[in-house]
Amino acid sequence: MSSSGVYRIEPDTIFRVTETVEGGLLVEVLQEGTWVRGRIGMVGLRLNDSTTKLGPAAIRLLPA
Repeated sequence: MSSSGVYRIEPDTIFRVTETVEGGLLVEVLQEGTWVRGRIGMVGLRLNDSTTKLGPAAIRLLPA
């Protein structure tokens, strides 16, 4: 899988989108320090004005 990005929706939702080897998308949400599967519909939130794409420094602070 390759990462497509990690995003923050205020006030405290962090999610990441990854592309699977088959070309599909996977959404995971950070909950209590653990990445859990999120709704695929969250993919569209990447385009929302209130969504911030996290940079490399911020991503390094998150759990793997």
